[in-house]
Amino acid sequence: MSKRSHQVMDAPGPSEPLLREPQKRFYRQRAHANVFVDHELDYPASPDQMDWSLHYPNYFPAKDGQDLKQVEWADVGCGFGGLLMALAPQFPDTVMLGMEIRVSVTQYVADRIAHARQAAIVAPEGAEEKKPGGFQNVSVIRANSMKHMPNFFAKGQLSKIFFLFPDPHFKVRKQKARIVTTALLAEYAFVLRPGGILYTVTDVKDLHEWMDHHLRKHPSFEYIPTEELADDPILLAAKTATEEGRKVERNGGDKWVACFRRLPDPEE
Repeated sequence: MSKRSHQVMDAPGPSEPLLREPQKRFYRQRAHANVFVDHELDYPASPDQMDWSLHYPNYFPAKDGQDLKQVEWADVGCGFGGLLMALAPQFPDTVMLGMEIRVSVTQYVADRIAHARQAAIVAPEGAEEKKPGGFQNVSVIRANSMKHMPNFFAKGQLSKIFFLFPDPHFKVRKQKARIVTTALLAEYAFVLRPGGILYTVTDVKDLHEWMDHHLRKHPSFEYIPTEELADDPILLAAKTATEEGRKVERNGGDKWVACFRRLPDPEE
């Protein structure tokens, strides 16, 4: 695998020049990517061949007898990383990953994380120095999640998967490219552990009904009434922290939510 293509570059030390906060206008990219073409992606042949130390140097490999951490949360199609940046400091002991297929957008998120890591170490002049470790639990890879989820994650590795404001693919002939389909749900069920939660949020009612319909029909998932998650800070972030979520709020639009719990596999 190419180290550079999947790596969040280490932030400079406190004595080195500060990283500039990335600005989206310098990371221009088309809104959507064709998930069926070959994007010359790097991905491991199996999860045990993935070198996570490039992304989470504070956690991999395990040190001082500590248990080896695993990536537990995956934001599929993470866009500009709003959810990750909101959740990382709230859940500092949880390792989370953004997966994005667009080159420039992935690079933006990687640079955003590198800047945040440095800012957590280097305090403004005159202030007490902050302890290192901020945002060390979050990273991003360029990947096609519709093809390669099992290449990155072992069976039952994840406890949360997010599908937030995905491409609606309005045209009937393109609906096969939607991120939630019957075939793909089998792969998501494989990497999501029993009791884990799959979150969907969209501002397109038709897409919401599509995802809700397919997930309710799948034997590995059960619907979670939204009121049960009313006080869930993770769902709140899923609805409000992404760029698309904020845009919908500014425009006074609706958001449609459906969350599902991974059921245990039937006993053989």
